[in-house]
Amino acid sequence: MPIWLEAGAWGLLAGGALVIGALIAWFVKVPRAVVASVMAFGSGVLISALSFDLIDEAETTGGLLPTLLGALGGAIVYVAANVFLARRGAQHRKRSQEQQPSEDEQAGSGAAIAVGALLDGIPESVVLGVSLLGGGGVGVPVLAAIFISNLPEGLSSAAGMKRNGRSARYVFGVWVGIAVASGIAAMVGSLLLEGAADETIAAITAVAAGAILTMVADTMIPEAFEKTHLYAGLLATIGFLTAFAIGHV
Repeated sequence: MPIWLEAGAWGLLAGGALVIGALIAWFVKVPRAVVASVMAFGSGVLISALSFDLIDEAETTGGLLPTLLGALGGAIVYVAANVFLARRGAQHRKRSQEQQPSEDEQAGSGAAIAVGALLDGIPESVVLGVSLLGGGGVGVPVLAAIFISNLPEGLSSAAGMKRNGRSARYVFGVWVGIAVASGIAAMVGSLLLEGAADETIAAITAVAAGAILTMVADTMIPEAFEKTHLYAGLLATIGFLTAFAIGHV
């Protein structure tokens, strides 16, 4: 199987966790504490993958300064896009309660939430595509981290959409669309960077890692902490250690 096609399949699989989460939220009333707990766990998993499988690998391959600049650049771009979307109603897109505005409360918020969810998923998918370029197959810790974190993301956000009157057509249109876009992003990432210099791949990896870390801090951890409070740190630590163990088995 061509690398680009394999990358697309893995990206679609990881993005599919968002759809699974949305399905659970739509048909099952999951206690908010459970959603928040899984969100905290997923945050720890992602941070672990970022630390040991993305940033460390980027530094080893491309050097310290390019890695630092790339990660900082990814964070700045994500924040700029997030601020823009937040002003249009997407600031609470991962919240499971009534924080998300309805279309009546803020016109255009539905589109902003959809674009915001896409913004959260693209860096993860690019990283998956890039991870295949070394010839060693997909990065299992990174794939596991993205899948595990996507599940509560889809669950929490879809629950919030449902509570604020979004239709099933809108909710599942958003998450299926993002799952497909995740596959395309992973595929395009592998196509564009196949044969690129190691330093270039390291820089792109660092940019994506910076964006992902900023997303975790801006959108996942607040939702997790709001309900789990003192237990959020413990659950995040368990997630961190779980991903660390997966990477060393």
